Amino acid sequence: MALDFVAPDFDGVDLRIGIVQARFNEWAGRALAEACVNELITLGVDEDDITHITVPGALEVPLALARLAATEDFDALVAIGCVIRGETYHFEIVAEESARGVARVALEYGVPVANAILTTDNDDQAKARVEEKGRDAARVAVEMANLMLALDEDGEGAAADTE
Repeated sequence: MALDFVAPDFDGVDLRIGIVQARFNEWAGRALAEACVNELITLGVDEDDITHITVPGALEVPLALARLAATEDFDALVAIGCVIRGETYHFEIVAEESARGVARVALEYGVPVANAILTTDNDDQAKARVEEKGRDAARVAVEMANLMLALDEDGEGAAADTE
């Protein structure tokens, strides 16, 4: 029996990517966004096909993502931000609700959303992760955009190889 397999595709040519960046803990957001954009370009996404907007904080990211998704102009979206644990319960609320909102946008609109909203205990943990997480988000966005396009071509993945 043959098994259909859709191989990961990291070719960003002709993909349109939207990035929503939270400005709270702005230093981290800027570093995440820079790493993400650089990796998108490395993967072949044209700089003119990247839309980058900012919002006040992580709780506002899902609403902006939903607006971008509703335009149907994007093959994938990226959520960028950093929530650093403080002395109050507020960290848990922001971390959980922003993650829930990001996931909901992907499911409701059928557009891939790479979640690069870091949740860390302190600045040092965030600094150690921003570059890698930004690059990872770009790779997730491109791979998932291509997977959705492949699955849409014939309902099963036109790019499927038989193993």
